[in-house]
Amino acid sequence: QVQLVESGGGLVQPGGSLRLSCVASGTIFSINAMGWYRQAPGKERELVATISSVSSTNYADSVKGRFTISRDNAKNTVYLQMNNLRPEDTAVYYCKANIWTTMGSLYHYWGQGTQVTVSS
Repeated sequence: QVQLVESGGGLVQPGGSLRLSCVASGTIFSINAMGWYRQAPGKERELVATISSVSSTNYADSVKGRFTISRDNAKNTVYLQMNNLRPEDTAVYYCKANIWTTMGSLYHYWGQGTQVTVSS
């Protein structure tokens, strides 16, 4: 079994910063792309940023220049550094990873989500 566990969410004032972390554990052989998605109340889940196994990155237009995704392959961890946060960034943030298990199967796994609230 594989688990993704996010951390680092919380309440921050507009213009502030947060760093999210997501650790993958379990029967992992290798991890392909990893990413962050978010879902605000009443809205569909949307892509925030993705990073490939060779650290090629992709960002939603709304976060370009403010958010940075990175990964530590030795720790099976993906990060999201969020700067200059805005109220519209308020959402539950989810980690996603495409993982080859030790049984030779490729699955998409999701974390449980971490709440980010930007408010004064």
